[in-house]
Amino acid sequence: MDAALIAGILIVLLAVFTVLRSVRIVPQARAGNVERLGRYHRTLGPGLNFVIPFVDRVRPLIDLREQVVSFKPQPVITEDNLVVDIDTVLYFQVTDPRAAAYEIANFIQGVEQLTVTTLRNVVGGMDLEKTLTSRDTINSQLRGVLDEATGKWGIRVNRVEIKAIDPPKTIKEAMEKQMRAERDKRAAILTAEGLRQSQILTAEGEKQSSILRAEGARTAAILRAEGESQAIDEVFQAVHRNDPDPKLLAYQYLQVLPQLAQGQGNTFWVIPSEVTSALQTVSKAFTQSLPPSDATRETAPRKDKVRSEASSAEKAAEEAIADAESGPRQLGPATPDPLSGLTPARNADPATEPDHRS
Repeated sequence: MDAALIAGILIVLLAVFTVLRSVRIVPQARAGNVERLGRYHRTLGPGLNFVIPFVDRVRPLIDLREQVVSFKPQPVITEDNLVVDIDTVLYFQVTDPRAAAYEIANFIQGVEQLTVTTLRNVVGGMDLEKTLTSRDTINSQLRGVLDEATGKWGIRVNRVEIKAIDPPKTIKEAMEKQMRAERDKRAAILTAEGLRQSQILTAEGEKQSSILRAEGARTAAILRAEGESQAIDEVFQAVHRNDPDPKLLAYQYLQVLPQLAQGQGNTFWVIPSEVTSALQTVSKAFTQSLPPSDATRETAPRKDKVRSEASSAEKAAEEAIADAESGPRQLGPATPDPLSGLTPARNADPATEPDHRS
């Protein structure tokens, strides 16, 4: 009885084990290769699958999703003999589970080694500067080579990305110095451009200012000249309207003579030769009688006073004529000037007066 019970229990357990061995549940995006008596039979898809126990063997499931594999940095020699470490990232997907299981023993390792060799081949034909600036070119070339080589492995390479390119430390320092020099150069150029523009604007402003000042000075000079011209014309017209005689002109000429000795250092005074004729004219003006008019009708005392002043002026004029004819004279501090008592006229320049002498 006990033996029959034990046998029954063993049969039940064997049946349960057989059922469990014959049923396989495959998750979504997974695939399993079935080997029957050691030979590939079929590939199990997602869901419930049945196999023959003890005859069929299911290999480990293969992930059909896109996978990301990051490889450790690999040393690569560039065309200019510099060693750089390149870190790559690979995006791939298994499209044929049977080929991925039977065409290569370890497709992850195979992809890694193929990536390294292809990367060295591509970067070996570039210098360092081109390597640093041609990541898209390197990525496209790597993807093309890897996709072609891994196609028979049942793998599709979607993308290959270069995560980092690390040149040697000395090259990094040299690149930093070069970058700093380029930035200093650009800063100096910008500063020079700003200074140049500032100087140009300043020069333009000074030019405009000079032009405006010159135009203002020209306008002022024109207006001043026009004013002087009008003043001279008015004086000239007034002189000709009043018709002055030589006596008045000679008197004005004598009034200018004391101004020649007004300077502090003037100790030598040369009397021009025209003084003689001027003094003679003045003398005649005092000795000749004026025509009868309302201004000349005065009382007897007034006439006597005028005659006395005329006699004194005639005497002073004769003495001045004698001194002038005797030549130049030296005036010192103690020597009085006989003509210093004459009051200078307002228009003292003889050159501005018209000459009416006969």
